[in-house]
Amino acid sequence: MTKKISTSKKLAPIPQVSGSLESYISAVNQISILTREEERELGIQVFENNDIEAAHRLVTSHLRFVVYVARSYAGYGLPVGDLIQEGNIGLMKAVKRYDPAHKVRLVSFAVHWIRAEIHEYILKNWRILKVATTKAHRKLFFNLRKNKKRLGWLRGHEVAVIAEKLNVKPEVVVEMESRLHGQDVSFDLPLDDQDEDNTYSPQSWLTNAAPSPESVLEKETESKKNHDLLFKGLDKLDARSLDIIESRWLTDKKTTLQDLATKYGVSAERIRQLEAVAMKKLKGQMAV
Repeated sequence: MTKKISTSKKLAPIPQVSGSLESYISAVNQISILTREEERELGIQVFENNDIEAAHRLVTSHLRFVVYVARSYAGYGLPVGDLIQEGNIGLMKAVKRYDPAHKVRLVSFAVHWIRAEIHEYILKNWRILKVATTKAHRKLFFNLRKNKKRLGWLRGHEVAVIAEKLNVKPEVVVEMESRLHGQDVSFDLPLDDQDEDNTYSPQSWLTNAAPSPESVLEKETESKKNHDLLFKGLDKLDARSLDIIESRWLTDKKTTLQDLATKYGVSAERIRQLEAVAMKKLKGQMAV
């Protein structure tokens, strides 16, 4: 018989990322980690009954993971505390949407929501004017720095190598590097004697580039559809194939083929074949 997880205790407040960052990290590291069964039971209470106390326990038990993810983005010049706060928002969204009926642990599901919130925060705050406006730009923004071998502007052959590695056009690499080296411009430029109409002030000609409500709805609908299809596909995999996909694609640290081969007592090539078959099934499900 499954032991029901009690949520009747008085809720402890979620630690706030204010004051000393070290104190916050120390506090979240002292919160106990849930077992798979505890996580599943709490997830059911949230999913079926919208249990706030159960959601609270799921969130607090994963705060240390948000810290781990946020620290990997410390090189963008933004306060780590702010990155953690944004990651926590992503974690809360993940808990709200998590369906324990699926065979995936919450941490594997939540990492995508956590990273998405942090990415949005960085792109909105790293420059006053957005540097990443397309999918290719966003991909380059988070990969261009670590692929550069030295400081300064890229040379021609370096552009070609990075473009091939990241699967984008060379001109996109050049454009993004130019944006990364660009300087912020004041939105409200002062008037001068020869520009009484403030012709060159960005606020006089900058249009509203926010997406229309129709495009937002369309994007959300498509995202939800893909989300549902993905988890339906995962549910159809056998236990071994699911474990391989989780270990190779749904965790922050990717497991090697050899490690999985040792775990299941088969060759690395066999693991690769099982992975390929499982991915083909998932792609087929997504194409429905």
